[in-house]
Amino acid sequence: MATSKEFHDYIVENLRKTGNVTTRKMMGEYCVYYQPHGVQNAVGFEKDETDHKKLIGDICDNCLFLKPTESVLRLMPDADRGYPYEGSKTLMVIVDNVEDTGVMAEVLSSMYQELPEPKKKTNRKGDRDK
Repeated sequence: MATSKEFHDYIVENLRKTGNVTTRKMMGEYCVYYQPHGVQNAVGFEKDETDHKKLIGDICDNCLFLKPTESVLRLMPDADRGYPYEGSKTLMVIVDNVEDTGVMAEVLSSMYQELPEPKKKTNRKGDRDK
């Protein structure tokens, strides 16, 4: 069952209280990207929102799934876990109360610090010309 637009909007609205959030639609479900408010790069300028968001989880079957990082498991020890879609290899943490802004801000901020920086995109056309 694909995620409803209403559920997607509800999740995004609540997560945006904690930072910059975007989603990307994938086969009727959504990948969720996050960056805390005010994150700055090494030279002190605020990062471009589209370049430094990190993939934190998915919205699938009207559920929010987060990657099982150390901080997520520590801050949400009693949360259920499940696979976001058939064929998934990662057992993810299911978020029950996305409206708890304090907990979500702490969880997402901690996750952001743990997750690796996004890989730089390569120009495939330029690679073929070499």
